[in-house]
Amino acid sequence: STIKVDDFTARLFNIYKQVQQEHRPQSIVLGLNRSDYMLDHSPDGGTSLKQIEINTIAASFGGLASRTPDVHRHILKVANLPEESNNVLDNNPAAGLARGLAKAWELYGSERAVVMFLVEDVQRNIYDHRFVENELWKRNIPVIRRQFEDVCRSGSLDESRRLFVDGHEIAIVYFRNGYMPQNYTSEESWEARLMMERSLAVKCPDISTHLAGTKKVQQELAQRGVLERFFPDEPETVAQIRATFAGLYTLDMGEEGDKTVAMALANPDQYVLKPQREGGGNNIYGTEICEVLENLKSSTERTAYILEDKIQPVPVQNYLLRPGAPLKLNSCLSELGVFGAYVRKGKDMVFNECVGHLLRTKSS
Repeated sequence: STIKVDDFTARLFNIYKQVQQEHRPQSIVLGLNRSDYMLDHSPDGGTSLKQIEINTIAASFGGLASRTPDVHRHILKVANLPEESNNVLDNNPAAGLARGLAKAWELYGSERAVVMFLVEDVQRNIYDHRFVENELWKRNIPVIRRQFEDVCRSGSLDESRRLFVDGHEIAIVYFRNGYMPQNYTSEESWEARLMMERSLAVKCPDISTHLAGTKKVQQELAQRGVLERFFPDEPETVAQIRATFAGLYTLDMGEEGDKTVAMALANPDQYVLKPQREGGGNNIYGTEICEVLENLKSSTERTAYILEDKIQPVPVQNYLLRPGAPLKLNSCLSELGVFGAYVRKGKDMVFNECVGHLLRTKSS
């Protein structure tokens, strides 16, 4: 239902279908994910971790989070709080993410081949990449950074579908770009994405893992009986995972979707309306939900979104240090991101680790 009305997701899905129809050249799958949670306070005073989303493409801040414990320890020592300084947890997601990349590179099996970071033209988050990249260089794994334009210009597949860019054989395409419609500036960008997907290079993520991170899939996973397919005879595992899901509701056409629309219009402050987009800043809240749904309620356009219960964390008071802004006490919320890295070869999981965390604090 979603791809009928969401062009971007439809284009990704078309690439997925094309790749499915061909004989899959690469059995190695690499995932570098970040699953995000908030602490939800229920009306009865209890608290529980609720999942906001899982990022399966370009999951960021693993590099920066690896440096923050040193910053926090230093600041606490300077503030003469040595005991608190000792309580700061060790955390090095950059090294863990690099271990996943290194394992997949090793399995690819060519010492000549490189890891290609697929990046944007202007990369504000450059340092985050560099920490992971430097971990690979430490292991003597060569890294190049290229944009879609470079792949269009000089990318090619040989007869065994090995991918070459600027003469380098590519062992891994690590997508730090390609998750938003504006990342594809031309038809050539889409052709480059298809060429990379069809190649023997390990993709991080491959197209199916990219699509598995969409909000629609998140909502479908929350339906009764779906998790049970993935964890047969493990009711406790299913219960533990399901306990982290906030309420997720379909906006598909029909009775169930109509019920969701009515529910959202009656109490907009209790929900979040989410489109199929990554990269933050796309969600719709409060009265704006009413505006969007009033316009779309009878149209199939509404199926481009899902509705989710709004998580209710308790705000804390904190100081946010920002360039050019006065230092004052703010009402803040924190969000926990948990980094995971896995490598699969065929049906064998050869690497599967939780590699660190990220705790972000934002103005509520």
